Amino acid sequence: MGFREDVRKIKALTDENRLAIMLALQQGEKCACVLLEELNITQPTLSHHMRILCDSELVSGRKDGKWMYYSISPEGVSDFREMIAGYARCDCEDKDIARDSCSCKN
Repeated sequence: MGFREDVRKIKALTDENRLAIMLALQQGEKCACVLLEELNITQPTLSHHMRILCDSELVSGRKDGKWMYYSISPEGVSDFREMIAGYARCDCEDKDIARDSCSCKN
């Protein structure tokens, strides 16, 4: 994956409403109507945030009749963690590299 895709995924979590949605979905799948009540936001605002979260693959949605149901995507979250780990690491963590030669010592 490229930087552009990585940035898109990271930006998905840079909003208070989207963080609140992620926390709400940790309890399991929820209907959009429940999220609207819990978060006290408007339907267009929820749709906007859900599109961003679904596009980032952190959340998946399914339609049942006229209602949308959302849940955290275990695969998407796992991929996100791996992607972040690739950026948030230090070569010091590699046991093959001598600690004496590490430029990021504490």
